[in-house]
Amino acid sequence: MSVVVRFAPSPTGFLHIGGARTALFNWLFARHHGGKFLLRIEDTDRLRSTPEAVAAIIDGLGWLGLAWDGGIVHQFEHAPRHTAIARQLLAAGRAYYCYCTPAELEAMRERARAEKRSVRYDGTWRDRDPSEAPRDVPPAIRLRAPQQGSTTIRDLVQGEVTVANSELDDLIILRADGTPTYNLSVVVDDHDMGITHVIRGDDHLNNAFRQQQIYEALGWTVPEFAHVPMILGGDGAKLSKRHGALGIEAYRELGYLPEALRNYLLRLGWSHGDDEIISTEQAIAWFDIEGVGRAPARFDFAKLDSLNGHYIRAAADDRLVALISPKLEQALGKPLADADVERLRQAMPELKLRPKTLVELAANARFLVAPRPIRPDEKAAKLLTPDARQLLADLLERLSGAEWQTKRLEDEVRAFAEKKGRKLGAVAQPLRAALTGSLASPGIFGVMEVLGREESLGRIDDAARSAD
Repeated sequence: MSVVVRFAPSPTGFLHIGGARTALFNWLFARHHGGKFLLRIEDTDRLRSTPEAVAAIIDGLGWLGLAWDGGIVHQFEHAPRHTAIARQLLAAGRAYYCYCTPAELEAMRERARAEKRSVRYDGTWRDRDPSEAPRDVPPAIRLRAPQQGSTTIRDLVQGEVTVANSELDDLIILRADGTPTYNLSVVVDDHDMGITHVIRGDDHLNNAFRQQQIYEALGWTVPEFAHVPMILGGDGAKLSKRHGALGIEAYRELGYLPEALRNYLLRLGWSHGDDEIISTEQAIAWFDIEGVGRAPARFDFAKLDSLNGHYIRAAADDRLVALISPKLEQALGKPLADADVERLRQAMPELKLRPKTLVELAANARFLVAPRPIRPDEKAAKLLTPDARQLLADLLERLSGAEWQTKRLEDEVRAFAEKKGRKLGAVAQPLRAALTGSLASPGIFGVMEVLGREESLGRIDDAARSAD
């Protein structure tokens, strides 16, 4: 059997972290089995579905590198097909007209609550003679669900799950206004798209029982179900924005690399031994549903940051320069010059060793492209005392004729410090403050080489002349 899976988000909001993991699991399952990964936009809720949300979903999947096969299926466009299937069930006696008004349905619910019964449709119109139907009430169509026995889902993650049919009422498949309902539309689309495995969040497990009944009423093959546990916050509570329940575009803005987020999402609920760093190639080779656990995963920003730092260190220097350049241009309010880009490229091998995000990387690199005079931060400013500024003025004179190469510059500064009877740090730290505006930076002598003679001497002169 050729595997066909789908990711089917509702475009009523952006692509959130749970949806991204569901998409990833489907994508990996398809790639592992040499099958197809399809994208369906479930846009039947016309009031809440927006073009902006659709665009955000498509952009988010593209950024994550989860390319789908074929064109995008829009569920709303298939509404006539869904309606036809509802009427097919009606004609076959597997569904029936229900003439209950909203007021009658609410009264039914109130009675159930008062009698402490489960709130469900009581079958009022299931076996009534159609001649009793009121003329002024447009009917809905309900599935004639089995009332005896039970329905069992053999779930690839949850195992065998059974519910008594007495707990499942006759669900509406076509509303009184003629629009098909979610459960019918999903079944019809999954059948028509040839879906073999439905991999989705376990919040859909209850829907699976109803959907299986629709499949059976139509005589269609039921796909394999795999309901993946939800993602919780680090404290075990339902995932919220403070935990990381953000749209994928937010993670992009926060400075995470797509390969890092893929790796992290993969490990949220799936495991392969003790492996933590898993490349995309390895993930495709190793992934299968058997590795998905039943327990909810917990979102941990510290682990994501650690993974992201690893992938930043492994990323190509030119790629990192291209990624942080827009952030720097936004901070500076102007485009980067070619010389700025070249400085970033030269410094990147050392710049990328410590940051956990691209935002941190851009902040750490800003001194390389900042205009003169460099504004020192609070700690650096305190270090630029009158004594330190005098040292810098004296050092400026010595460096003017120095060979501008890292090792030569270090030798010159060491010799200068020794001549002044100072420790190297007493000179190097004010020098660092002058050149970078901070007390933390890559190796200062390498920084001087990257900045170049003219820029370095100019920054030292600015600091030497600055007031307290």
